[in-house]
Amino acid sequence: MPSCDPVTLEIIRGAARAAQAEMEALLERTAMSAFIREKKDFYTALFDAEGRMAVGSDLPIFGDIVGPVAEHFPIETMREGDLYWYNDCYGSRGAVSHSNDQVFLAPAFHDGRRVGFVMGWAHFSDIGGLRPGSISPDATDHFQEGIIIPPSRLMRDGQTNDDLLRTFWRNSRFPTQSQGDTRALMAAVRLGEKRLSEIAARFGSETLSDAFTQLLTRTEATIRAELAAIFPVGTTRFADTIDTDGHGNGPFTLRLALTRTEDDRFIFDATETDDQAPGPVNLLMHPDVPGMALGLYVLQRHPGQVLNAGAPAAIDEVRLRDGSLLAPRAPAPLGLRGVTMMRLLAALHGLVAVARHGEAPAAHSAYVVIALRGLAGGKHFLLSDGIGVGYGARPFADGTDAVYFVAQENYPVEFMELSYPVRLRTYAINRDSGGAGRYRGGCGVVREFEVLADTSMLAVRIDSVVNPPWGVAGGLNGGSGRAVVNGGRQLAPLSDGNMLKKGDVFRIETGGGGGWGHPFDRSVEDVLADVQGGFVSEEAAARDYGVAVTDGVLDATRTQALRASRATAGLFHRREYRDAVA
Repeated sequence: MPSCDPVTLEIIRGAARAAQAEMEALLERTAMSAFIREKKDFYTALFDAEGRMAVGSDLPIFGDIVGPVAEHFPIETMREGDLYWYNDCYGSRGAVSHSNDQVFLAPAFHDGRRVGFVMGWAHFSDIGGLRPGSISPDATDHFQEGIIIPPSRLMRDGQTNDDLLRTFWRNSRFPTQSQGDTRALMAAVRLGEKRLSEIAARFGSETLSDAFTQLLTRTEATIRAELAAIFPVGTTRFADTIDTDGHGNGPFTLRLALTRTEDDRFIFDATETDDQAPGPVNLLMHPDVPGMALGLYVLQRHPGQVLNAGAPAAIDEVRLRDGSLLAPRAPAPLGLRGVTMMRLLAALHGLVAVARHGEAPAAHSAYVVIALRGLAGGKHFLLSDGIGVGYGARPFADGTDAVYFVAQENYPVEFMELSYPVRLRTYAINRDSGGAGRYRGGCGVVREFEVLADTSMLAVRIDSVVNPPWGVAGGLNGGSGRAVVNGGRQLAPLSDGNMLKKGDVFRIETGGGGGWGHPFDRSVEDVLADVQGGFVSEEAAARDYGVAVTDGVLDATRTQALRASRATAGLFHRREYRDAVA
């Protein structure tokens, strides 16, 4: 096999990333649903000929995508023009973690030889189930969360199984939207298949194969070296907690351990995590997820590297306990698995914080999701909105404000008001939601909606209310979120069936990230800028930072007295990451 030289390797890496980006652009521009087109809840990736992900984006939430298909349709039997489809969570062992996400997969060929696979997945807004939107805190089993598509062949030799598509669309309350999203996803995958074949034609199948192998090997080696630099020999432990499952149960604790052996093997163990929940906060975690998540963290120092299947290969063993929150037994509901997923990602940062004595990010909030459904103008509507939160402060910088999970986005006001029977009265930073610290935690978001439909039903998903995101190295925890109707009626953080009428105003406040370092180590100038920018109130500046500001103007004399008295009296309260360790 001819070797791919370093220059050609980088050209192929860039070509593969360009193909992936082109697939995503096509999907974004042609999909019909807001969650794909505006929220950008989709993902594409390229795989080698054996089904190992070689080039992907920074989204560490899935595992072996090709494997579930190959179990039913052996790779050697696949032909040019084939297209495969599934959304089966349990059937894919968590490669898909909730049923709204549809995976389309196609093999790519050049001169009759299979040279790789391309994949696109996207969140479909409604696929049936208990309530419009298919994700409800009220769900008690997986079958209430929409139609389940096992690994299936949608196209053979370019011919589409239209009966399968019609069955799927028939299970949606919004079939036209579902049809548009399906066609967009199919087109994106077909485009990726063409681009991968063109890369093989330009450089040769053997060279492409060697390039993908080198990318995988390089990623694994880089991550192994980084993990060895972070984790000492022995076992590092961390725990974090989600509040509830929405059914009156909880809290539920994730207990993680990472062991580095004398011969530099890495073993991830989550067997002490609490039992699975009756409500839909279970996360069917694929064993690849810890390696992907830790890989995403350490590769920030290596911008030339690719997050791919080399990341999970850096973890030699993953131990889960059947029947636990991270390995639930079917048909446990999974629709709100995002709550647990976000706590898991924070807890993995907690492992790093313990190992590095605080040199790691503080915890973030779990992004908030609401679903407003009803009838307006004689037509049914579904407003599914994912709302940004604050991310944890870092040892070198403040946390990021108003983030909706990696690269996805908050809906623009103009789009919402044109598309749904709501008027957005407030859209702002949730002041004081970021944890105080030398570096401030990111702030969450405030959205205040006036309902214009005669009647509607609201579902809410908020976490980290009882157990807010923790700070690191003396930083305070982040603030909590809440949902309130008409200024007084507070909704349960995980709830559905909340009835609203025309003229009602519901306000969503999302949580912030934890702070890093002692707040009194933050410069007075930075605190003043936070107050003037609307991130920190004057009351919180005095209480948490010892900085006195009145009407936006610094009181230097009172500030000096506040900081001296707090330091002398030792009254400063803090909740560090160590408080969350089991």
